Amino acid sequence: MLKDLLNHLNEGKTFLGGSELESVMQEVAIETQKQLAQINHTYKTDLEMKEGVAHILDKEVPDSVRIRQPFYMDFGKNIEFGENVFINASVHMQDQGGIRIGNNALIGHQVVFATLDHDLMPNKRGNLHPAPIVLEDDVWIGSNAMILKGVTIGEGSVIAAGSVVTKDVPANVIVGGNPARLLKRLSDRE
Repeated sequence: MLKDLLNHLNEGKTFLGGSELESVMQEVAIETQKQLAQINHTYKTDLEMKEGVAHILDKEVPDSVRIRQPFYMDFGKNIEFGENVFINASVHMQDQGGIRIGNNALIGHQVVFATLDHDLMPNKRGNLHPAPIVLEDDVWIGSNAMILKGVTIGEGSVIAAGSVVTKDVPANVIVGGNPARLLKRLSDRE
């Protein structure tokens, strides 16, 4: 059933509140929260954190990934890490819609990744709409930024601290603000 759930989420299909798939998602999320509570409860080295996260994800995570605690995932089954990724303390990943992190990504303190939205209509508010977040290679996300569903951040780009990213970011730029907007283009000479 988990495979069906992941397929449903990764196809971007609306997730109906009260459905059987929602029940499965809640069960998985509860188990993930229990495991994260154990991992975050006592000091762990970067390697121990990486191994704990890999166990929850039930997939390999590159040895070069460094994760500082505490670290939070809502679902814990739909994240992919590239090589040489650094995740600072108190990062929150609402990963139901999928999070793909490229090589050499730097993620600052208290960054939030939100891959789900509730329906806007009050009578359908229990329905969820998933979409992935993609960080291409060499992306730097500043502290306290929020990345919303469906956003791709282009290679080499920087998200300024405290920004709310609501739309795709091209490669090799700096964006900032709420909502994030272009601040500067990066050149090879910088």
